[in-house]
Amino acid sequence: MNRIKNLQFLLLGISLALGTVAVMDGCAGNKYDRSTGQYIDDKSLTIRVHHALGENPDYKFNDVNVTVFRGTVQLSGFVNNSDEKNRAGDIAKGVQGVTGVENNISVKQNQ
Repeated sequence: MNRIKNLQFLLLGISLALGTVAVMDGCAGNKYDRSTGQYIDDKSLTIRVHHALGENPDYKFNDVNVTVFRGTVQLSGFVNNSDEKNRAGDIAKGVQGVTGVENNISVKQNQ
């Protein structure tokens, strides 16, 4: 009887260990995916960059989109001139936590 109980406890322990590994694997990042912590950090950084762009007294960046992946900010959208494009990139670089900026903003053509 003790042998059966020991076997049951062993199987229960193995099941719990496998379940823990499966849950932990879902939280870990890899080359293509972010961990839960990285995802939260990126969302927070997105908000901070949006706020910094909105607080700029010289330009309004209403048509600029901000995407963050592992601390790298990607800017896209449209601005009126190259000065605005460069300024948006500089503002994003100045936000704490930004590790890089890809400035893919397009300058609107004069019509």
